[in-house]
Amino acid sequence: MRFRKRVTLSDVAVKAGVSKQTVSRVINNKPDVSASTRKHVQTIIKAMGYIPDPIARSMKGKTKTLGCITPNFTDYNFAAIIQSAQNIAQENGYSIMFASAKTGMQFIPVLEEMVNRRVDGIFVINPRDDHRFHFLLPLIAQGFPVVYLNNLPIDEPVSAICLDDEHGGFLAAQYLLSLGHTSIATIRGPESETCSNDRFVGFQKAHLDQNISPDLNLVISGDWSAESGKNATRKLINYGARFSAIFAHNDLMAIGAIQALNEIGLQVPQDVSVIGFDDLPIAPFLNPPLTTIKLPVDQFGELAVKVLIDTINQEDYQPEVIRLTPTLVKRSTCRQYNK
Repeated sequence: MRFRKRVTLSDVAVKAGVSKQTVSRVINNKPDVSASTRKHVQTIIKAMGYIPDPIARSMKGKTKTLGCITPNFTDYNFAAIIQSAQNIAQENGYSIMFASAKTGMQFIPVLEEMVNRRVDGIFVINPRDDHRFHFLLPLIAQGFPVVYLNNLPIDEPVSAICLDDEHGGFLAAQYLLSLGHTSIATIRGPESETCSNDRFVGFQKAHLDQNISPDLNLVISGDWSAESGKNATRKLINYGARFSAIFAHNDLMAIGAIQALNEIGLQVPQDVSVIGFDDLPIAPFLNPPLTTIKLPVDQFGELAVKVLIDTINQEDYQPEVIRLTPTLVKRSTCRQYNK
């Protein structure tokens, strides 16, 4: 991948037909610029995607502030990552500026605000959603400290903390297969998300290791919500699909699947086994307690901050990719399949 050429202050000045000093005054909200010129320059800045040079700004001294951009604050895993990140940052004398950006377009002003406030570095959760990582490339090319969470870089020189989702999918399928299940329905996450694709690859690999072909007619997509898990299970049942187990790509969809099964008189695990992914705090308290794949969410935030601080303070720091390993938590929603 080639980095997109960074838009400079001079580029903006040429496009707007004004001097660099005028652009600088607009950026820094200085007086002596007419309202019409200010509006014109601001329009050009937005259209060109100009971001002030973080290197020049950092020369004024470090702020001991980190930036964190997350898709939302409502997802449990994201919230847990943020909490653990804040704890380790405070222990190291840093504060964190948090912001959420639901879409790629919302990401742009959030990123600009953090750069303008001179954060020393930024870690981003799910940077490949909506291709938002493209907006980070100019910063990365300038040597600004960036760390990815949940996604891998392609060839960007950045560190990343990610989950071995493929191994998680493998563990889930391997366990169900060991119980004798060969007709396993899969409620996967959106196909646009890397983690969902990797979990499905692991699911298929577990089958192939035992010379079993997974039934692709039993694969259906959800959107991570419990409602989508419920609807997906209803669709499978309405299609007349025959399965003895369900692997849901997260716990919420597993909960929805269980409710759909219960509504038509099927019991878990007596009639259908169900396994989720996440190990949400509520999982052990469900009826029956949910078998699932556990994510080491606390380690995500801790490592993100440690790696980002090292990137900031060590000029020769080499980017690294750290893969965290999920584990199987056996509870009560899976049982041996009796033909």
